[in-house]
Amino acid sequence: MTEEDLNTPSHPTRSGDGLREHEVRTALLNLLAEVGTVTATEAAARLGHSSGLCSFHLRQLARHGHVEEAPHSGGRARPWRLRRHTPESAAPTDEFSDLARGLENESWNRWLAQRDQAPSGWRHDEAFSAVAYLTPEEMSRVADVVRRALAPYQDREQRPLARPEGAHPVAVITWLFPLLPHPMDEANHD
Repeated sequence: MTEEDLNTPSHPTRSGDGLREHEVRTALLNLLAEVGTVTATEAAARLGHSSGLCSFHLRQLARHGHVEEAPHSGGRARPWRLRRHTPESAAPTDEFSDLARGLENESWNRWLAQRDQAPSGWRHDEAFSAVAYLTPEEMSRVADVVRRALAPYQDREQRPLARPEGAHPVAVITWLFPLLPHPMDEANHD
């Protein structure tokens, strides 16, 4: 048995849909955004997963360019950090982003089709969108504010006893990206 066999989860998905991977990887990315660097063991302690599962998903995130090994002074501890993307290295799409978008879209469409079956208190949503004129630094600050607003609720996923009565999973999806000119707009200016 190799280290890869020990660290590869035996049941990485729920119902084969990739939801488990999405949850674990999202939790790891959020943790790294919060604390900066983390080892698989530290992530496991914080997130309530095994260190093998965290190690596996950190390596998968690294393979897809989301995280990288942080500098360290040797030893077995292997700290990870979010990958610093430069404009040249940032890929517009990748497998993880495609998976996440697919799961988000599928969940939203299921909600729209079935919301009349939800308990009466849950038959509404809080969807909204806005356009704001921001600098790159301001855009990052807005993202940080959203992360900090959600932080008090993050442990409830791993700690069911921390959930108040009546709490249900709620998708929170935030996309912050610059609006690029449409090719037709540029053609009209010429």
